[in-house]
Amino acid sequence: MTGSNLPPSLERLGWSGFFAAQVEPAEADLAPRRVASVHRARIDTIDTTGPVGFELPASANTADFAVGDWVLADPLTGMFVRRLDRKTVFQRRAEGGHGQQLAAANVDTLFIVTSCNADFNLGKLERYLIMANQAGTNPVIVLTKADTADDAGLFEQQAKALQRDLPVIVLNARSGDAVSLLKPWCGAGQTVALVGSSGVGKSTLVNTLAGPASGTMQKTGGIREHDAQGRHTTTARSLHAISGGGWVIDTPGIRTLYVSDVTDAIDTLFAEITDLTPLCRFRDCTHVHEPGCAVQAAVATGTLSADRLERWRSLLAENRDRTPVVSGPRGNKIVRKKKY
Repeated sequence: MTGSNLPPSLERLGWSGFFAAQVEPAEADLAPRRVASVHRARIDTIDTTGPVGFELPASANTADFAVGDWVLADPLTGMFVRRLDRKTVFQRRAEGGHGQQLAAANVDTLFIVTSCNADFNLGKLERYLIMANQAGTNPVIVLTKADTADDAGLFEQQAKALQRDLPVIVLNARSGDAVSLLKPWCGAGQTVALVGSSGVGKSTLVNTLAGPASGTMQKTGGIREHDAQGRHTTTARSLHAISGGGWVIDTPGIRTLYVSDVTDAIDTLFAEITDLTPLCRFRDCTHVHEPGCAVQAAVATGTLSADRLERWRSLLAENRDRTPVVSGPRGNKIVRKKKY
């Protein structure tokens, strides 16, 4: 089975050569389907005709699947055969948890949604950017409720400084202009996911992108004015068609996002610190008290924010403490590698 002999509409669902190359010759008669929603006891899938029946074996665990996954099923019975490898995967470690919780899979662009009010928090945005970097997808910060801010440009300026070449879009999620502003990432066959706190307008934005004719409008809710905290109006992850031909995954609001197994993603986010490190006098410089530290020199001259450096230290420490290790040969400690 190859991308060339599949219905063009399957490619509009996000199918590509990456997935086609995984299908073995003996599986040519199986039906590719995309996971549209994951529930405690069932999984909903779609194919080129729309929603289609899908059955899991009794031994299967729905927690092993993510919205956006591609699966192969028996075309007659709808029975699950196997899941294809993911191109990208978003997952997070819950507090007190030993494993990763799947959030979404095979996402091309992550819209990190926050609002121009008390929800805006640089440290929280950095955590979402780490999540996007680790997944290997393209992050875009979306600033909502721009119509309620005295100067939305101040929020935009701070967000752009978080990572090199980071797109930042300022909009009103209820306005039709939101569709045109986000169009570059929402083309046919493209998949975007929305993450952010409750009450920042994720569900409203999903409804705007999907359009009134979608028939799958998300519930929306208000926020408390004093701290911009919202209620969870989205309780499950789900895949929605975008009027322009792409797909959008809405996710429940995340109150706390922990980092682990993300050293490379932190280096990408804090590229200005990563680039300065080789210029330090000592190879193992901690950028705290050593003489000849290029990072501390940048702080002294004002080219690097002291707050930014402190958040880098905090995230590195959290990543070190939360990354599980296992004993390797001769008792050596080895970071446990994630398997997607």
